[in-house]
Order: sequence, then structure tokens, then C-alpha cells
Amino acid sequence: MIKEDLLSRITFDPNVMVGKPTIRGLRITVEQILLALANNVPAEEILKEYPELESEDIQAVLLYAAEKISEEQVYKVG
Repeated sequence: MIKEDLLSRITFDPNVMVGKPTIRGLRITVEQILLALANNVPAEEILKEYPELESEDIQAVLLYAAEKISEEQVYKVG
């Protein structure tokens, strides 16, 4: 799957989860999936817990996070 297709799975709607980035308009946020992965929950377990998700959704979450981090800049003060 190409980058644009993956990133199109991340959606924003002020009426869904207060506008936080979600997966395909579902009430599952990027943050929820990232926190689960950060807490060593295997992707297979996440997919079982959220049967409406697809493995590409987890890839999309990781790509979205990577894109956001790539925009971050650190400035040395002082």
C-alpha cells in the first residue's frame, strides 16, 4: 500500500472523538493504538480487540506518527 493510501485511513472530524485523529472515522483514535503498541500490546491482540480494524490501519497509525515526528524541530536555547 502506498503512503498516501495509508495516510488516508487517518481521519479528522470534530464530531468524532472531539476531532482527534481517528482510524477511518471510527471511534478509535491514533493515540489509543499508539499507547497500546507502546505498552507492548501485540498488533494481533489489538486487531482481536478491535475487529473492525485492519492490519493496514496499524501501519497507517505508525506512518502518521512518523510523519508528525518528522515535522518536529528542536532548537538549542542559550
